[in-house]
Amino acid sequence: MLKNAMSHLLAARRVRGPRPPVRAAGMVQLPVPPAMSASLGCDAVGVPARYGFRLMSHLPRTGCVFADADRWWWIVPSGSDLDLDWPPQAAYAKGAFVPAVRPRLIHRPDGHTPYTPPIPLFLMVCQVTGVAPSWAPSGGERAVSAP
Repeated sequence: MLKNAMSHLLAARRVRGPRPPVRAAGMVQLPVPPAMSASLGCDAVGVPARYGFRLMSHLPRTGCVFADADRWWWIVPSGSDLDLDWPPQAAYAKGAFVPAVRPRLIHRPDGHTPYTPPIPLFLMVCQVTGVAPSWAPSGGERAVSAP
């Protein structure tokens, strides 16, 4: 009887598909399609949904994009927040852990990588939100010598 009940539960899980892992209450990890290589790790950049189509149409290359009613999320390599001051309207999610509002994959690139290049995405997010791009030089301040 127990074996039959366990088989039933496993079959039900296979029908629904795998669930994204939950990091903390109310958070889920955006799932990268299994055929894609995410060797650089994954973070995500979320912007208000009203900017989604505009960003998508102006980016030279787009990786995996997820959307829910409030935000569109772009998968970027881990560490894409280093030295970049993302605008306040953007949400940066380390490990691609986002609020659990059921984001769904709306764009999958043709290639083997799930990433949107972070610098073009950063510049476009700054442009659509009306914020001047700013970043800190790596390793602190650098002296620039005049010729």
